[in-house]
Amino acid sequence: MIELEGVPELIDPVMVAAFEGWNDAGDAASTAVAHLEREWKGEVFAALDAEDYYDFQVNRPTVFMDGGVRKITWPTTRLSVVRVSGEKPRDLVLVRGIEPSMRWRSFCNELLGFAHELGVELVVILGALLGDTPHTRPVPVSGVTSDPDLARRMDLEETKYEGPTGIVGVLQEACTHAGVPAVSLWAAVPHYVSQPPNPKATLALLNRLEDLLDLRIPQGELSEDARAWQVGVDQLAAEDSEVAEYVQTLEEARDTAELPEASGEAIAREFERYLRRRDVSPPGGHATADGGDASYLRDSPGGKARPPRPPRPGASGTSDGSSEGSADGPADGSAEGSSEGGDEDTSED
Repeated sequence: MIELEGVPELIDPVMVAAFEGWNDAGDAASTAVAHLEREWKGEVFAALDAEDYYDFQVNRPTVFMDGGVRKITWPTTRLSVVRVSGEKPRDLVLVRGIEPSMRWRSFCNELLGFAHELGVELVVILGALLGDTPHTRPVPVSGVTSDPDLARRMDLEETKYEGPTGIVGVLQEACTHAGVPAVSLWAAVPHYVSQPPNPKATLALLNRLEDLLDLRIPQGELSEDARAWQVGVDQLAAEDSEVAEYVQTLEEARDTAELPEASGEAIAREFERYLRRRDVSPPGGHATADGGDASYLRDSPGGKARPPRPPRPGASGTSDGSSEGSADGPADGSAEGSSEGGDEDTSED
């Protein structure tokens, strides 16, 4: 039995989780939870025992000085709680950590123990993967669930993915089997510029979370950071004609695919978000659409985040969105995947 001393009774609590590593391209998901914790001044009330779940040769502890005393920070997963004020106040239980190296079922059971003790009504897991999406367009974010009733009620995709998965997929299924409603939100990060941070993808995840939970999330400096990020990538892409041509190809494919949806639903969501804000002041590779490793997309030796030369269309090894593989998420974020009810990309949950 998990004892939670010092945690007050929570109001309509929702657990929001993200994990660094394979399901966190551009660090977009973990940065989103960190943003919530920072903006709402979250207070950590629990941490999982690092000895139980982490290989310290994979995720090494760090040493720091505190008042002249050397201390060690161990890689782990921490839980904090924040209260969202407003007409209908509610609490968020934030889970931020690293994808565990071992004992995933025990890891999920421990998190579900916290959820049960705190009366969590919904679990939302954030993820990000690499996909064939242009950086010049809005970041696609899809919402998926294993619960058909929840899919209908919250206008989500019902996942039917089969294949390799990460901790996001395992935790979502653990929630489903435990009878806890669970949703995964996936942002698609351009595979040709995957180096973290990616504030544009982080902002897109937070906007989708706003819509899902019907609340307002303070953006802080994220909007300006996202604009600066896009300007920087524009400049880098313009330096290489092949990259610029490839980006244009992705833009054309994206615009053609979305043409039938130029109507109401996306516009209505943006308008509702505007209304909410109007009166308020304010390690390892990543999962890809085809399950490959993204280690080749690391920063250059000189430290300049230069987009690599893209594979020519049709060349072997390119990500065409035909299978999700190990991504557990959408290839372009617009839907969860053809194997899970989407039209083009193939992602899990």
